[in-house]
Amino acid sequence: MAEQLLGRPVALALSEDVAAEAAIWQARGIQPKLVTLLVGDDPASSVYAAQKRRTAERLGVEFEIVRLPQTCDTHELIRRIEALNADPLVHGIMIEMPLPGDVDVQRVVSAIDALKDVDGLSPCHSIAKPTPEAALYPATPLACIRLLKHYGYKLQGADVTLVGCGQTVGLPLLHLLIAEGATVAACHEFTRDVKSHLQNSEIAIVAVGKGGLLHGEMVHGGLTVVDVGISQGEDGEVQGDLAPEAAPLTKAYTPTPGGVGTVTTVQIFANLMHGMKLQHDAGML
Repeated sequence: MAEQLLGRPVALALSEDVAAEAAIWQARGIQPKLVTLLVGDDPASSVYAAQKRRTAERLGVEFEIVRLPQTCDTHELIRRIEALNADPLVHGIMIEMPLPGDVDVQRVVSAIDALKDVDGLSPCHSIAKPTPEAALYPATPLACIRLLKHYGYKLQGADVTLVGCGQTVGLPLLHLLIAEGATVAACHEFTRDVKSHLQNSEIAIVAVGKGGLLHGEMVHGGLTVVDVGISQGEDGEVQGDLAPEAAPLTKAYTPTPGGVGTVTTVQIFANLMHGMKLQHDAGML
């Protein structure tokens, strides 16, 4: 029977590490602080922000939600970000997505100080991707690697199929997997035969956001599937890219919900701790 790779044990272990680091900063007289900008009243964004607040309270991190009206434009967002960049008491900045359609997302993201960019979306980080310790990576790709390592998977020399090459998950994951020494087949919308790559792999990481994309015929009993994709089914239920009927046919898989997303929330705060170290090394703290 396929093993479920639950995110909770990984998140709990990471939480202990982050809380210990936060306590060290506090002992030095520095209170770690993360600020998230929430534009408009998107229900999902409000839920995610509230989840981060609860996590922050458990970890000893100060967390502030800056709520801005739906009418907030690119200029105003950048002005707010620049003020946070200049605030020595703020160590991490993130933006809840989606932003209003007329906002220039790239300009806004690029305005965040690279060392405070806990989402790892700043263009500066793309330059440092071959050396992960020098950059802040998006939390979800880091959560995937952390989850696999927690369950004893060795990535060096492993044959991995990556399905989905988006800017925030797939491409950063490709860099991380190569840095770990994995051999990676990166599949995207133009890949002719995804199944053939999966059949020759021991690990698959799927990040497309199309429910049931990986069906039974595409997987095999020696394949471990890390399911990053998330979408909403016709019944309103949250679903992953791995079809429910395909999951038992694998060696192991991450459930949706309860898998990677659980780790990602805590990884954001691990990024905050790493960012604070980089800020300290740069003379900002």
